[in-house]
Amino acid sequence: MSHLRIGLPSKGRLADQAAELLGLAGLNFRRQNRGLFARVGGLPVDITFLRTDDIPLLCAEGAIDMGITGGDLIEEAGVELVTRLPLDVGRCRLSVCVPEEAAIATPADLDGRRVATSFPRITERYFSQHQARVHLVPLSGSVEIMIALGVADAIVDLVQTGSTLAANRLRVLTDIDSYETVLIQNSRARMPEVADLIVRRLEGVVIARGWSLLEYNIPKAKLEDAERIAPGFNSPTVNALEDEAWCAVQVMVERKNVIGVMDELEQLGATAILETKITNCRL
Repeated sequence: MSHLRIGLPSKGRLADQAAELLGLAGLNFRRQNRGLFARVGGLPVDITFLRTDDIPLLCAEGAIDMGITGGDLIEEAGVELVTRLPLDVGRCRLSVCVPEEAAIATPADLDGRRVATSFPRITERYFSQHQARVHLVPLSGSVEIMIALGVADAIVDLVQTGSTLAANRLRVLTDIDSYETVLIQNSRARMPEVADLIVRRLEGVVIARGWSLLEYNIPKAKLEDAERIAPGFNSPTVNALEDEAWCAVQVMVERKNVIGVMDELEQLGATAILETKITNCRL
């Protein structure tokens, strides 16, 4: 029987995040002794564990049908793929970084200098756009120490918190672009119905991470004001309580606004305000 093949990172933080996302979406599998393959229970889907930076190319070549990888690696691979869904994890910036004390103010100031990076394709294109010819030093390991070793005058690397840069006395000169982890698909779209089901399931998990369910009791006389504070996705669910002057409300609230909404509801007179985490949804 034919199965859809999904490529996942074989190790690292992204591997854990991808496995968690699939599990929350009901795509359950067990990897035996760090094996290369696993089968998803209840669906015609096989998982293949790969190097993260190989996933874009292998997906484009048809070795796998779908994959989870970083947007930065897709751009660096320069291959034709369909991005089905941003997964709202693994956010980072690709930045040009120079020594803290260096008298370098613009990318053009690096003309003729050495730039170390794991992203030579993106880096070369970026500096060409800024009329700077740089000597690329392509690397696959720790790029941030190359300036201290005398290998490069600047680096192009992924930046998240900036703590690694600070430890190496580097500063961000400019950001080239920002990226996140995405679900990709081969452009020839084998088994499209199964692929669409996977996308819809994962979409439910990704959207749910942005919302919480609030439950509270409120006097009926203040319900209209409460609904203005928290209108919900479409509208709240309102139920009667034994005390006819009160009602119980359930409403979806964007997670980033939950604390402020709870404060406002409490000031309005709401009681028993509870937040429940949503792990999956269909909106």
